[in-house]
Amino acid sequence: MFTVAAFAVAGAASTPASAASTKSIDRFEDSLAAAGFEARPATTPERQAMLARLPANKLSRRAAGDDMLYVYPDPKACNCIYVGDQAAYGELRKAQAAKRIADEQQMTAEDYADPAWSWGAWGPWGPRWGRFGFGGWRGW
Repeated sequence: MFTVAAFAVAGAASTPASAASTKSIDRFEDSLAAAGFEARPATTPERQAMLARLPANKLSRRAAGDDMLYVYPDPKACNCIYVGDQAAYGELRKAQAAKRIADEQQMTAEDYADPAWSWGAWGPWGPRWGRFGFGGWRGW
């Protein structure tokens, strides 16, 4: 009985993580499409074999003659690969950098969003001389 209950709890606990992971993959695939990557379905046995050779949900490079192409395989959701050239990869990197900057700006705005917040209610704060020398924290 305990074993069944433990597996039930473990299964329930892993569901939100896998849902978050799926959401993250979906967002990344949307970013790939917006950057100019093309989705190519694995509709033949040969394409299925090539899809299986690639690390799932990981962007990698593959040479195609004199060109370097970027490939993102998704064997579960679309059973396809996303393929982009150097220009599409550059657009993807630019979009990722813009998102990172926007996320940092959002976090900074949230840091200062509550002007009534005060550390004073939590007691003394910051570095000071303590019994172990400089660097102890007040109140700890």
